[in-house]
Amino acid sequence: MRLIIAMMKHETNTYSPVPTPLDVFARGTPRVPEGDEVSPAFKGTNSAIAAFLDLAEAEGAEIVTPIAAGAWPSGPVHDDAYEYMTGKILDAVKAGADGILLDLHGAMVTQSLEDGEGALLKRIREIAPDMPVGVALDMHTNLYPEIADNVTVLAGYQTYPHIDSYDTGMRAGKASIAAIKGEVRPALAWGQKPMLPHVMRQGTDDFPNNELQAMTKRMEAEGALTATLFVGFPHADISQAGLSAVVVTDGDQAQAETWRDELLDFAWEHREKFVYEIEPLEESLARAKSMTADGPIVLLDHYDNAASGGTMDCMAVLKGIIDAGLADVAAFAVRDEAAAAELHAAGEGAEVTISLGGKRDMPGIGLKGKPLEVTGRVAKLSDGLYRNAGPAGTGMLMDMGPTAVLDTGKIQIIITTKNQEPNDLNCMRSLGIEPTEKRYLMLKSRIHYRAGFRKIAGATIECAGEGVCTSDYDAIEFKNVRRPIYPLDDI
Repeated sequence: MRLIIAMMKHETNTYSPVPTPLDVFARGTPRVPEGDEVSPAFKGTNSAIAAFLDLAEAEGAEIVTPIAAGAWPSGPVHDDAYEYMTGKILDAVKAGADGILLDLHGAMVTQSLEDGEGALLKRIREIAPDMPVGVALDMHTNLYPEIADNVTVLAGYQTYPHIDSYDTGMRAGKASIAAIKGEVRPALAWGQKPMLPHVMRQGTDDFPNNELQAMTKRMEAEGALTATLFVGFPHADISQAGLSAVVVTDGDQAQAETWRDELLDFAWEHREKFVYEIEPLEESLARAKSMTADGPIVLLDHYDNAASGGTMDCMAVLKGIIDAGLADVAAFAVRDEAAAAELHAAGEGAEVTISLGGKRDMPGIGLKGKPLEVTGRVAKLSDGLYRNAGPAGTGMLMDMGPTAVLDTGKIQIIITTKNQEPNDLNCMRSLGIEPTEKRYLMLKSRIHYRAGFRKIAGATIECAGEGVCTSDYDAIEFKNVRRPIYPLDDI
């Protein structure tokens, strides 16, 4: 058996000004891993591609790994980067194989395409119309017909924060290999509901997504090859953004459609529970100041997080923390290449005053960058490399770029040169900060912080600041999404 195994992952925030060239798809490595570089980079990690490699090795398969590319969410993928990545995969398909296993995201938008994954899968089908194609996708997939119609097997994450990436690869990979061997005949049913669930209401600790994901697991226990409920990614102004479902059975199309409808109908019935209510920032920080808790109080700067395409340099929440007089705070993180370089030049121990953040305007939502003058001591300098302890992306190499910690006396501000989601305690521990010992933790995150930080948090307060990950749909102009759609329209 000859198997092609590849990865191409990006969640695109079409409002984000953060560029997405090819080099950002290499995280902690000199370039995007290709060929023999892929397995050492991902084996043993909590990733779908790691599961594919393990399954292929167990089958004694000949393994072809053309590319393994993954970047943090940002603006539309540059066309030349997309053509390079897809070209590597398509060249492998042209050389022939018994099947292909793809670790994709499902919400990639390029400078020219609304649906980067669907376009790739369609081109694969044109080259190899009968080749079994197995795909693992993120829960935030915005499902297009070109994705669903061109796969043999499809499985998506069942947890948010995403701690089941490896398990999802196993679900997609096992069913795909069984199809290659002729042991099953996959029948796929997919569908959508006109819903744009708010990201802050998508967590799988919370109703209704917790119940929806329990339903997908029940369906798989009852015989489905895979069952997936995608909540979708609403910060992509594209026609098919929103909630969808896919069920794959062994030859039973009617059952696949019945289970699909069960998922979609439940989601629609409880659609109001996916709507997020916003609290003014001043009220949130006043509550934080008066609160006592058994553990650090997490202050979520959820309008500006890496895992949804934020610039990570919006200063509204950090300024609010300073103005409120909060102390014993660790803040992760402000992405500011110029400030990080200035601190590295100054050296550890130096007392400095810098213009922090606010370097990027956000024309997609009509905001200008607003820098903040901050004075403090350079407490730590780092190359920004560390590995996740887990459960999110266990063992994965993280790359913040040259990083500094600026200590104002009340706040330890982590300043990076690359985007990085705070989904793991090692993002602070690698810099000498013990998060369990702080009174407050400001995290530029939405749901993913729960993977690493929820277990130590005494409380969590959601802080509505500024940024392209805003939870205020009234601040976003939707020009291309299909209408009517809930809750933009009263349906």
